[in-house]
Amino acid sequence: MGLPQPGLWLKRLWVLLEVAVHVVVGKVLLILFPDRVKRNILAMGEKTGMTRNPHFSHDNWIPTFFSTQYFWFVLKVRWQRLEDTTELGGLAPNCPVVHLSGQRCNIWEFMQG
Repeated sequence: MGLPQPGLWLKRLWVLLEVAVHVVVGKVLLILFPDRVKRNILAMGEKTGMTRNPHFSHDNWIPTFFSTQYFWFVLKVRWQRLEDTTELGGLAPNCPVVHLSGQRCNIWEFMQG
């Protein structure tokens, strides 16, 4: 609940548009210039160490970029980040926490006890 509802929905709409454009442009580039996009994705994978994993072949995971599943995953993560942030003077996000006993609750519930 950190952001006011109108602000949250406007930001969600903006993120939806950003992710949609990103996926569409990426998909078009992947179709038009597959070798160049593959080199760029592999270069990004080198930075993260993803390409050094012997269990992953680039032929298996490069086609998943810019797919429908990719779109929904990125959208979900970006929307979650909106809810996990707050503005100066605003309410803190109601993040999940775990008691030392292992019991799970949200931070606002934790602060009440």
